[in-house]
Amino acid sequence: MKRFAAALLLALSFAGGASAVEPTERLSDPALESRARAISQGLRCLVCQNESIDESGADLAHDVRVLLRERIAAGDSDDKATAFIVSRYGDFVLLNPPVKPATYVLWFGPPALLVIAMGGLILGRRRRAAAQEVPLSADERQALARLMQESEQ
Repeated sequence: MKRFAAALLLALSFAGGASAVEPTERLSDPALESRARAISQGLRCLVCQNESIDESGADLAHDVRVLLRERIAAGDSDDKATAFIVSRYGDFVLLNPPVKPATYVLWFGPPALLVIAMGGLILGRRRRAAAQEVPLSADERQALARLMQESEQ
């Protein structure tokens, strides 16, 4: 049992650093490769959508990684290489897109939906509480008393 636990712990320790970057993609210059890895961790896989291209094994992520490395090897700065990828795929390719009119839905849509949902819940509870608090009229009390007497007989 101890061996199993040790093996599981070892496997989990390597799981966090998973990367889909293939050896054939890597640049020969470690400094350029480091830059490419840093940039690719901020770019979204357009297939997986909640993984960076650095983590994704999708073919499109591979193509974007190769394209990014080509731009870096050609001498582009980090900002210029990122801008090239964004010009090709749009702001959605960024895991942290800029706040501008085209991305307002991405930034403010989820909080707005949360506020609307909370408002709906509060309004529903108030209506339910108001419906339960209506007292019986005098006629209804008399009818209820008559029904109670009839059921006792």
